[in-house]
Amino acid sequence: MMFPVGLSGGIASGKSMVVAMLQELGCAVIDADLIAREVVQPHSKAHQQILWYFGTEILLDNGEINCEALGNMIFSQPEKGRLLNSITHPEILKEMLKQILKYFVLGYRYMILDIPLLFETHGLTKFMRYTVLVYCDPPAQCARLMRRNGLDMATADAQISSQIPLEEKLQWATHIIDNSGDRESTCRQVLRLHTRLEDSLDFLWARLVVGTAIAGLGGLVLLLLWHLIS
Repeated sequence: MMFPVGLSGGIASGKSMVVAMLQELGCAVIDADLIAREVVQPHSKAHQQILWYFGTEILLDNGEINCEALGNMIFSQPEKGRLLNSITHPEILKEMLKQILKYFVLGYRYMILDIPLLFETHGLTKFMRYTVLVYCDPPAQCARLMRRNGLDMATADAQISSQIPLEEKLQWATHIIDNSGDRESTCRQVLRLHTRLEDSLDFLWARLVVGTAIAGLGGLVLLLLWHLIS
């Protein structure tokens, strides 16, 4: 039975690049942000319910939900935030469980849960067998953010300062991918991590209890969901 590995980073730390490398290696990756966006696409159940309760003024011209407008609405009205959670989170749960069961049946040894706020939401880490931080030293992080988003140094520093410093997150991660150097160095680290996780003994004993594992995975997703809500 596969085990969950939580992966996170910081703005411009290179998390997306590391995830892409893991996918190229054939790893199972569940992207929490992507699922959250997919479940509210036009014609979905959640999309229809959101329009029913929040009105069509939150729509963009292409029919998709204007996240900024919706965010402003729920920021000023907390009860609407709870309503939105009650609409979207069951759909997110179903999609996550569907993907987990798919990867389980396919025989993956581990799955990556790509959760941007994994370390900010401290309760989530205890449900992960391992946690991975994509690290980048502060000067390189600032330079990459300036180059990527066309920002001046003051604005880039402000955006980075709005998050928990990567230096602080180092103490919570069981594995570190140091992306301060070049792509080749990062790629070698990702390959070593993948090999270590593939060889982990966590995989061997658990496949003997398939029924219990499926129930446990369902419970894991439910617990993850509740911690994402809170």
